[in-house]
Amino acid sequence: MFTGIVSDIGTVLELEQRGDLRVRISCSYPEDSIDIGCSICCNGICLTVIECGTSGSTYFDVEASSESVSKTNIKKWNQGTKLNLERSLRLGDELGGHIVSGHVDGLAKILSKEDCGDSTKIVFEISETLAKFCASKGSVCLNGTSLTINEVFRDRFSINLIPHTKSETNWKLCQISDEVNIEIDTLARYVSRLKEYD
Repeated sequence: MFTGIVSDIGTVLELEQRGDLRVRISCSYPEDSIDIGCSICCNGICLTVIECGTSGSTYFDVEASSESVSKTNIKKWNQGTKLNLERSLRLGDELGGHIVSGHVDGLAKILSKEDCGDSTKIVFEISETLAKFCASKGSVCLNGTSLTINEVFRDRFSINLIPHTKSETNWKLCQISDEVNIEIDTLARYVSRLKEYD
C-alpha cells in the first residue's frame, strides 16, 4: 500500500528480457533498508525487489511480467529513464496523499501543458471507461504521484503541478504526447462496483 507521495527519483540502469523483464534501478535509499521481497512503487507500479546491492550507488532489481509491460509505460523505459519511487507504507506513517495500491489501470496521454503562475496545468486524454471514475477535486495517481483533478470532460481531465511537485519528481521531464500510468481512486472503483447491484 502506498500514498502517492514520491520519496526518491530512481534511474533505470539495465533492462534484460529473461522470460519476464528484469529491471535494475538506482536509488538513494540505504541498501540495508531494502529487503528482498519488499514492494517499491516505480512510476506508480507496485514491483517486488528480487535483488539489491551497491555499485557506486544503491540499486535494486525487479521483474515485470508481460501483463505489467502491456498495461503500463514500462514498455517505454530505457537505460537512463527517471522513475518516481515510493516505499510501501509502514504502521504509523503519515497518509499524505491518498490510498494507492500500485495496480495501474491504464495509460493517460498528455495533450497539453500550460504554465499558470509558478504551477503547470496539464491536460490528459484517457479512455471513457476510466474517465467515469474521475471527478473534479477527486484524487488520481499518475506515474506514482497523488494529484488532485481540476476539471473533467468526456475523455479528458486536468491537474495542476505545484513547483514542489515538479522539483521532487520526474514531472519536470514530462512532454506532450507522453503516456503516464494512471490508477483511479480506490473509493471510486468500489462505489462504481456497488452501483452495478442497485
